[in-house]
Amino acid sequence: MLIFHKLEDVPADFGPTYVSVGNFDGVHRAHARVLDEIVRRAHANGARAVAVTFEPHPTRILRPEAGLKLLTPTPEKLLWLEGTGLDAVLLLPFGRDLSLMTPRQFAERILKKKLHAREVHEGYNFHFGHRAAGDVHMLTEFGRELGFEVKVYDEMQLRGERVSSSQIRKLLSEGRVSRARHLLGRPFCILGNPGRGRGYGSKYTVPTINMARYDELVPKHGVYITWTRVGTERFNSVTNVGNRPTFGNELFAIETHLLNFHPLELTPETEVEICFLERLRDEVKFPSVEALREQIAHDVKKARRYFHLLANATGAAGDPAS
Repeated sequence: MLIFHKLEDVPADFGPTYVSVGNFDGVHRAHARVLDEIVRRAHANGARAVAVTFEPHPTRILRPEAGLKLLTPTPEKLLWLEGTGLDAVLLLPFGRDLSLMTPRQFAERILKKKLHAREVHEGYNFHFGHRAAGDVHMLTEFGRELGFEVKVYDEMQLRGERVSSSQIRKLLSEGRVSRARHLLGRPFCILGNPGRGRGYGSKYTVPTINMARYDELVPKHGVYITWTRVGTERFNSVTNVGNRPTFGNELFAIETHLLNFHPLELTPETEVEICFLERLRDEVKFPSVEALREQIAHDVKKARRYFHLLANATGAAGDPAS
């Protein structure tokens, strides 16, 4: 998949294209429905499938006070977009110039002149241009004038729930990771590195890994059944997200306890990915460290039972149904 980091990177003869424009945060099921269709249509008609997205997320520029945290930071988003079969992503820097571009300018300069769009596919609530003044009706009119077709997709619902990035954020803020998994089409994961300071440079012999600081979206504080990938190896795990109140330091931490642990190589640069499968309980302050240990043993027992049932249902290497 080609990645163009600014409009000028797109070759003059690039196209014709089938295009979808959006933030694509999470690259969830509703995004996949649109992207799968533009890939199918483009490749059936000798064209290229292109997603146009933005860096940073426009909300971070237009409404910084909102404190938006992303489901998928840009590097992970690009990986998920590549998995859809797209030919290219145009990752537009979102700043003053782009924010002041009128809907007509966006349609003319980007969709028509630069991408030579043949079709543009968007969700029913798509808005674009300065002050989000453009909508799918305006885009359709521009398409008639400029020579591209516009396909509009109705709201996608699963079991009566709207599939959207905002709804997935809401579910995660409530700790409902299994429901978020259903809307995403895969478990919600965070990708980072281990926190510094314990045993690096030799065999790592402690089954609990502290994640380094992570500034994007995480589920509600609590304890979860998870998968944890350390480098190239995946472990069943139990992960605590929160402030460790029993220890009294009230410092936010993400700690993951590897169930099928063995000593491994670990450096500050090792990739650690945690995927959240089910919520076990809230984070609580225990009267003693011993009481906490007893609860952890109970959590681990529940997690082992979960993975046993999962292995029976899907095979030992299987993923939970989304």
